[in-house]
Amino acid sequence: MLAPDLSRRRWRKSSYSNGTGACVEMTQGSGWTAIRDSKHPTGPALIVTKTQWAQFLTAVRNRFSR
Repeated sequence: MLAPDLSRRRWRKSSYSNGTGACVEMTQGSGWTAIRDSKHPTGPALIVTKTQWAQFLTAVRNRFSR
């Protein structure tokens, strides 16, 4: 997969994020999701497939929804 241009993407963070700026942000494209540290918006982003993102969300929900 070629790295998408993330410079003009709309980034979102969880409604559970606190006000300290220590948040994870994400943006999605066609078949991929990019994740970055909100403290370093021009830093690197982790890009995963749609399937990998869904698996990650399922694992997080299963871990913290108890």
